[in-house]
Amino acid sequence: MEVLWIILAVVAIFGIYLWVTYNALVTLKVRVDEAWSDITIQLKRRADLIPNLIETVRGYASHEREVFENVTKARAATVSPEALAHPAMAAEAEGMLQGALKSLFAVSEAYPQLVASQNFLELQRELTDTEDKIMASRRFFNGGVRELNTKIQQFPNNIFAKNLGFTEREFFEVENPAAIQEPPQVKF
Repeated sequence: MEVLWIILAVVAIFGIYLWVTYNALVTLKVRVDEAWSDITIQLKRRADLIPNLIETVRGYASHEREVFENVTKARAATVSPEALAHPAMAAEAEGMLQGALKSLFAVSEAYPQLVASQNFLELQRELTDTEDKIMASRRFFNGGVRELNTKIQQFPNNIFAKNLGFTEREFFEVENPAAIQEPPQVKF
């Protein structure tokens, strides 16, 4: 009879362990999904600002067609379904967009009337604000990914996590960190 109680106790402890581990992993997965959603919202918000920015600059520098095309292509890449579904693709698109925006702002520096334009200044302010929100969302996302991946890799969780349907997630890291060190800015 004692052996039966011991077996029941071991099974109960094992069941409680699986229950607690599963719930902890679900919580972390939901947190990571929420953080990724925050990033995609900010990426879309920024993408919505870029056409207005292009049109404002185009009004002063209409002959800079290649710069406008590069910004438009990079913008499209950041909000493509692939980029919004995969952090690695989003990071690659981010690097392209940052480079294109720097070119756009470099062109704008040659036009003092543009730089003084209220519309341009407001768009720049909103873009900088959005870039700050993207960086904050990225930190939150990467922190959640770190916690989830750590929980999945820890022993004995690593034995059960994959069988319970949990896989490690990838971080949202930009290929060229220097490209996003600061939001694009116009210097007066």
